[in-house]
Amino acid sequence: MANKRALSWSVAMRDIQNDRARRSDVREERLRTATSLRGTPALPLSAWRGQSGRRYVVGIHALDDDPSEVGDAVVIAVRRGGDGTAELVAVAAAGETPRERLARGWLTRARARGATEMHVHRLAEDAAARRAVVADLGGAVA
Repeated sequence: MANKRALSWSVAMRDIQNDRARRSDVREERLRTATSLRGTPALPLSAWRGQSGRRYVVGIHALDDDPSEVGDAVVIAVRRGGDGTAELVAVAAAGETPRERLARGWLTRARARGATEMHVHRLAEDAAARRAVVADLGGAVA
């Protein structure tokens, strides 16, 4: 007597769709960083999971940092709640050319909407990759 398990395709497909729906939320995933061997403080790092499920590692900066020093990056304005959870307030791509530089108006609007931190993702290779990251993180937020 063999045990045979019947697989219901409708149940399997529903589970896959539910899994996708759960993953589609843009969210922060905190990273644990350790102090270096010489005792210097840990790098303030975090990661954001986009709608596609891709993970984007970011450095955490104070909102007061000079936006002209960001360079080629994706910048995420974040509001940190009292319980430590992060809420994405705005997201934008910044580049080296004057046309692509992060506008001070963007930072002012983000601050007015309650942003307390600036998360910077510097691993996107070119302008097209930065635009793709912005779209994946919900670029319409900005």
